[in-house]
Amino acid sequence: MRSSNPVFSRRGFSRDNGYAGFNAQQTQAGGPAAGTNPYAQGAGNPYATNPYAPAGTQFGAPPQAPARTGVMTIDDVVTRTAMTLGTVVLTAILSWVLLPVDPANLGTSYGIAVGAALVAMVLALVQAFKRKASPALILLYAAFEGVFLGVISSAVSTYIADGVVAQAVLGTMAVFAGVLIAYKMRWIRVTRRFYGFVMAAAMGFVLLMLVNLLFSVFGGGDGLGFRTGGLGILFGVIGVILGACFLALDFKQVEDGIAYGAPREESWLAAFGLTLTLVWIYLEMLRLLSILQGDD
Repeated sequence: MRSSNPVFSRRGFSRDNGYAGFNAQQTQAGGPAAGTNPYAQGAGNPYATNPYAPAGTQFGAPPQAPARTGVMTIDDVVTRTAMTLGTVVLTAILSWVLLPVDPANLGTSYGIAVGAALVAMVLALVQAFKRKASPALILLYAAFEGVFLGVISSAVSTYIADGVVAQAVLGTMAVFAGVLIAYKMRWIRVTRRFYGFVMAAAMGFVLLMLVNLLFSVFGGGDGLGFRTGGLGILFGVIGVILGACFLALDFKQVEDGIAYGAPREESWLAAFGLTLTLVWIYLEMLRLLSILQGDD
């Protein structure tokens, strides 16, 4: 099972020197044979296989702590995520201050924002297809993403809804905290069916947004109206919900990476993936709140 996050959709955490060989270590040590679970045997048992664990591991098998150093921990993930998000926030603040969106500088600011967004997208794709995490590449992506977010946030706050940026930030934090609590309490269970539903919904959502963008470019206005009025509110809510689902998938991927002893450098991939998801949620929250306040 892979997360819907672009970082995790191509592959899971590294297995060449990571946790793939863990079951063999347990077998050699006299533990249960690899791929067996005494608590979830029998045909038809839905918990007989674990789609998130390395190949050959059973779904119900409790993860064992790997007896080796240099493995990823939750502290590593938190630290790298803080560094990556901190870079996004810092460059967003600087771009807000240094690239004002007043009429005299509007064209320049928008041009820089579009260029930064394209660079960030290319860097994200490069990292997504690399075999190993590149901290410098991830932080560079975060810097360009911050420039884009800073200019867009400034424009929305200046011309559409004053104060909406702070509300969008608080809303993003609330979604993150809510999903984290729900995941830890096991109110959200990431199953194969959950994964399939989120992937199908995400693909449909992105395709509709692309079609709407094409209609808006060639036909003017808001295209099919998916980003304004009642439909805009509906799709904004759907976008936030999808972002929350992405968070649950990312939490599961990180949890399994820690449980099965992924290498410590993989914490940069976890930070990268979480940053991508939080940026998605923030943009959808910003758009949704802008529509709501604009209607007022």
